Amino acid sequence: LLFVVGTVSCTLFLAVNGLYSASDDVIELTPNNFNKEVIQSESLWLVEFYAPWCGHCQRLTPEWKKAATALKGVVKVGAVDADKHQSLGGQYGVRGFPTIKIFGANKNKAEDYQGGRTSDAIVDAALSALRSLVKERLSGRSGGYSSGKQSRESGGGDKKDVIELTDDSFDKNVINSDDVWMVEFYAPWCGHCKNLEPEWAAAATEVKEQTKGKVKLAAVDATVNQMLAGRYGIRGFPTIKIFQKGEDPVDYDGGRTRSDIIARALDLFSDNAPPPEILEIISEDVLKNTCDAHQLCIISVLPHILDTGASGRNSYLDVMLKMAEKYKKKMWGWLWTEAGAQSDLESSLGIGGFGYPAMAAVNARKMKFALLKGSFSEQGINEFLRELSVGRGSTAPVGGGAFPKIHSVEPWDGKDGELPVEDDIDLSDVDLDDWGKDEL
Repeated sequence: LLFVVGTVSCTLFLAVNGLYSASDDVIELTPNNFNKEVIQSESLWLVEFYAPWCGHCQRLTPEWKKAATALKGVVKVGAVDADKHQSLGGQYGVRGFPTIKIFGANKNKAEDYQGGRTSDAIVDAALSALRSLVKERLSGRSGGYSSGKQSRESGGGDKKDVIELTDDSFDKNVINSDDVWMVEFYAPWCGHCKNLEPEWAAAATEVKEQTKGKVKLAAVDATVNQMLAGRYGIRGFPTIKIFQKGEDPVDYDGGRTRSDIIARALDLFSDNAPPPEILEIISEDVLKNTCDAHQLCIISVLPHILDTGASGRNSYLDVMLKMAEKYKKKMWGWLWTEAGAQSDLESSLGIGGFGYPAMAAVNARKMKFALLKGSFSEQGINEFLRELSVGRGSTAPVGGGAFPKIHSVEPWDGKDGELPVEDDIDLSDVDLDDWGKDEL
């Protein structure tokens, strides 16, 4: 069950008794208290998502209560009537009942409980998870985060890339900006907003890096900045709107996870971004700057100009440009060189044995590369890059573990190549009649 922006409003829910009551050690959880009790808690939580009519849930109830009593003061044990509070169940991907989730160090990554349904099994799993949490804290790897109004206002590290906007600052920052803005309108008391907050913050950091700041994620406290809330007809929280220069704002209606938000931001970026440049490797700086600045750099070695002429070379560059456009949201770097101009680089990438043109995709951080084995065509390169983009394809270490020396060369002038000029031989004083005679 996905939240629909603008139609899901944060409202107060009254907790009603399902299979549990206030006299149990099981803590009844609702959309109104879930964020405060579980997400902002430093405790380990076991949470059951149930439906009162579900037979399996009814049979689990006494075991769940026994486990809660045994774990009291050690591990928190809660229950959500997910039939009544479908939004909360949908947020955690609950598809059947009962579903049990473990909320450990990183409350944003709940784990599914797959163990037995007896109180003994539940307690064993809880203590095992607790041991892992304590070990993580001991090693300094706790994955917890702070949430809520205080951290948003204090500009904590997690929120550093979310831009806070107000009635006074909105127009000068957003309207007529050349950048794309994704703006969340929130209310500090809203549970859905608090659940979105860590996802929005994590996405903001990733999007800033991936788009070089060309797509910005921002937030507006609509309870304080009522002029903006009124102007854009904000009725429920959170509402996310997309602002692009020269266009009316549109509602974002995608998923609320960081991956969903990042994917939409990169789509917006690629729609507005120019195609990447295809740079010739004429110096060490060109290679190093391009490969260091991108996750992958795609290096093509094109045949010698005398083998293809200008039209042949340009046809290869056109194929590269089309592929660079197709994969531009990947933010890869694109380079080419002429066969023989950078022979050391060719050797380090295993190029030459397949003939020319050739292509290698290089990860400069790991100093690994993959070679195009198919044809140097739109179809062949597309298959090669598609495999790379999903993490498949065989890789090998760059020869020598580092880029070799790059020679400075003159850039291609765009013209057909010319054969080297040979010195004319003066034959005026050669007696051609003597040619072919044997010396006695």
